[in-house]
Amino acid sequence: MKKKVIDIITLGCSKNLVDSEMLMKQLSANGYEVRHDPEKSEGCIVVINTCGFIGDAKEESINMILEFAEAKEEGRLDKLFVMGCLSERYLKDLQMEIPQVDKYYGKFNWQELINDLGKSYFDEYKDRRILTTPSHYAYLKIGEGCNRHCAYCAIPIITGKYKSRPIEDILAEVEYLVSMGVKEFQVIAQDLTYYGTDLYKKPALPELVERMAKVNGVEWIRLHYAYPTHFPYDLLKVMRENSNVCKYLDIALQHISNSVLKNMRRNITSEETYELLETMRREVPGIHLRTTLMVGFPGETEQDFEELKDFVRKARFERMGAFAYSEEDGTYAADHYEDNVPEEVKQARLDELMELQQEISAEVSESKIGQTLKVIIDRIEGEYYIGRTEFDSPEVDPEVLIPCEGNELEAGEFYNVRITGANDFDLYGEIV
Repeated sequence: MKKKVIDIITLGCSKNLVDSEMLMKQLSANGYEVRHDPEKSEGCIVVINTCGFIGDAKEESINMILEFAEAKEEGRLDKLFVMGCLSERYLKDLQMEIPQVDKYYGKFNWQELINDLGKSYFDEYKDRRILTTPSHYAYLKIGEGCNRHCAYCAIPIITGKYKSRPIEDILAEVEYLVSMGVKEFQVIAQDLTYYGTDLYKKPALPELVERMAKVNGVEWIRLHYAYPTHFPYDLLKVMRENSNVCKYLDIALQHISNSVLKNMRRNITSEETYELLETMRREVPGIHLRTTLMVGFPGETEQDFEELKDFVRKARFERMGAFAYSEEDGTYAADHYEDNVPEEVKQARLDELMELQQEISAEVSESKIGQTLKVIIDRIEGEYYIGRTEFDSPEVDPEVLIPCEGNELEAGEFYNVRITGANDFDLYGEIV
């Protein structure tokens, strides 16, 4: 067990990761050696940044806390701290059930941890981070919270109302990260679409992205987690006219049946959804859309599910994920609907939907064979350099494999790559 070493474990989404990176900067400025997700924890202090979004994520977080609580009881650890969404939501329960934890923090008061260690919080580093990603890309959080009240979702309960970061603060962070070597930005928030409405009384995402695109050194901007209702159409012009704004949009649609959308409280109709997708594809030729869909929402009939499958066939999403509904405490759905779709039916629908999408994804990948695409190299793995196109976000989308033999490539550099082959998950290419 090493004194002055703090191990930080991050669970859940990239928004949590940004919080961990900010905490790491503060701890490092106070003289600690900080390690992120080490294979073997050897620090005298462990901080677990938890996720509380859905059942599986909560279970993973609880198991991780219990594992380190045991290590503390056995004397392999001096202090154990827990922060993030799970402890924001279930603070009192956790304090009672797992008292071995020295202190629980929520999602927004983790700065207190610095003071509780007897150290100082440095205001001058408030937007500074130690990146845990490869040095050429970073996640950029532009807001926190959510003002939507979808029936199934616990995020507004955990995060509270939407709070946008001022544009000037975000641009200052972008310039700082560029000076550190970052070329690619994954723009994230619980809901990108709402950005700026609280601060500027109008959606400000198009202006923010336009101004980011003008920062010297920003090579790629990729947008994650947009919301379909009141979508800011001006964004499509910004995407079309700026070559460093990736033709990629992550927009969770959840369903297409009008009755399910109404029960989900999504404030959008099937007709409006189709119109939105048609506009996106018309305004930004070649755009790749990533979406998330849900099966098994209370009351979803076989007919609703057939309509959802038909939607997937017609929309031909380049990237798609899906999950089965799970009831979350305190949500509108938990309080008002009976979870009446049997688990085995949910699973069968999920499998069927993903099988359908796998065929579409394979066809999308095969259509790229023969094209020359701009690729950024992330790493070497075995006999291949592993890279991505503008249509691929780290860790969730297909990668481009380029043979090491005969090539000397650098991580973080861009290359023109001719696509020579494809399988269900990856592309293969050669340097042009």
